[in-house]
Amino acid sequence: MLERLLNKFLEFKINGDLVIDQVVKNFNKEIILASNSPRRKAFFELFNFPFSIKTINVKENYPIHLKDVSIARYIAGLKANPFKKTINKNQIVITADTIVWHENKCLGKPCSLEDARKMLYSLSNKTHKVITAVGFLTYSNYSCIDVTTEVTFEELNESIIENYLSNENPFDKAGAYAIQESIGLLSISKINGSYTNVVGLPVTEVLNQIKGLL
Repeated sequence: MLERLLNKFLEFKINGDLVIDQVVKNFNKEIILASNSPRRKAFFELFNFPFSIKTINVKENYPIHLKDVSIARYIAGLKANPFKKTINKNQIVITADTIVWHENKCLGKPCSLEDARKMLYSLSNKTHKVITAVGFLTYSNYSCIDVTTEVTFEELNESIIENYLSNENPFDKAGAYAIQESIGLLSISKINGSYTNVVGLPVTEVLNQIKGLL
């Protein structure tokens, strides 16, 4: 599914003036993707950028007064901090963090099946926000963008939830679900905003940011 989606992006211009192939042709930086997410890795592979993956473990704790977008931006910054001492002038380190914000609470990755189950029941028949912050660290600067998508689930009954938990892996996903997996395909009734953001990377916005670093 990701490959079909990205191939569509390859066919169109970004902001009407630059196709992805042209970005690749003109780009002379070394990109380091500081993420172990298989979905973000898949996006970057389809971009055709030469890139490497390197992560440095950090404790993803944030001040309790932070809310929604501020949490994702803070954690994206935390992930970039360890690279500041080693980055060179030809490198760009890209970090990202995705959260689900629902009923004034941050839903991260579940720590158990019961935790995942509670998250999914809380999302049933309601609208929540998926927020991704993406950080761009260069030798001389750090910048961060964020994108928010509203996602609405139909009612998630016991059968749907238990089938999903039995057959998919909810543990590496904020909010315990993936939009491109069965529970998303069958039970999400509406999204308002970027689809790829819900997958884990707001593709158009990231490419536009990379464009500005040429």
